[in-house]
Amino acid sequence: MSYLKERILKDGVIFPNSVLKIDSFLNQQIDPKVMEEIGREFYDHFKAEGVTKILTIEASGIAPAIILASHLRVPMLFAKKAKGAPLKGDEVYETKVHSYTKGTTSRVCVSKQYLEEKDRVLIIDDFLANGEASLGLVDLVYQAGGQVVGVGICVEKSFQPGRRRLEEAGIAVYSLVRIKEINSDSQEILFEKGH
Repeated sequence: MSYLKERILKDGVIFPNSVLKIDSFLNQQIDPKVMEEIGREFYDHFKAEGVTKILTIEASGIAPAIILASHLRVPMLFAKKAKGAPLKGDEVYETKVHSYTKGTTSRVCVSKQYLEEKDRVLIIDDFLANGEASLGLVDLVYQAGGQVVGVGICVEKSFQPGRRRLEEAGIAVYSLVRIKEINSDSQEILFEKGH
């Protein structure tokens, strides 16, 4: 996806520990052109998978997930970060997710009424690093007895173990952009060949 790669090179901000901030167009501030490109490419890749539901995690995955859900004409569901007292266990599926960027672990949940055994779920997220968020979402789908048809990622950090962990769990991963290396000293981003 050349437009997404161009925006990363133009507007991405590199921090220590290979943290890449692209919130000026993908997270906090959303560029509709970027979202349309993302939605179209994910649609082209996943349209034959019989997806019945798109699942993401709040908040950064919501924008690309809703655009794709619109293309596929299926509902989009997002896992909420649980705050305060937990909801009654018989009302939600719940799992824990560790954020590499924030260094925190959160409980995330979805209502049992929105995730069912009959669902063929496509997981969408903005970043793939260690795979914690995606694996947590996979766990929620499995708790419901549903099927994960794949994981779609906007930006993958190929130098971290997320893809390997998902593939070892039997999950197909499709990333729009794969970053081979982020050098915080030289402020340089190297992409995987073909991306």
